[in-house]
Amino acid sequence: MATHDALLDPVNGGEDREVGGVQVNMTRAGKGRVRRVIYPAGFRWSTHMKSLVGTDLCKHAHVGFIVRGQIEIEYADKRRTKFVAPQAVVIEPGHEGWVSGDGPAVMVEVDFEGDTARVFGIADTPGLADD
Repeated sequence: MATHDALLDPVNGGEDREVGGVQVNMTRAGKGRVRRVIYPAGFRWSTHMKSLVGTDLCKHAHVGFIVRGQIEIEYADKRRTKFVAPQAVVIEPGHEGWVSGDGPAVMVEVDFEGDTARVFGIADTPGLADD
């Protein structure tokens, strides 16, 4: 018998959407948003999002906390980072990312739409702006 997992339940009062197999639940918070993002097992940005977004790399900055699973990031300069729950996450624009391990990765992010990198002071990748 499977046990109930509240971490995967719909977010009360949030806006729900699915993009490229990724479940996104977001709630407005002042000028920003708080988002719970569920990346399914086997997710890879270049496979599931690249054709939807139309760029070679993800140009969005991600700041938050991974609460379940693990993700790996590789930048254009081949730097790699692995985040394993529970861990704070700061990902610069201009990256490829994928879920590693057998289960989904669940992140809680703080997002300022087109200003995320600037607001957090992590826009140090020239020519890349987040979307």
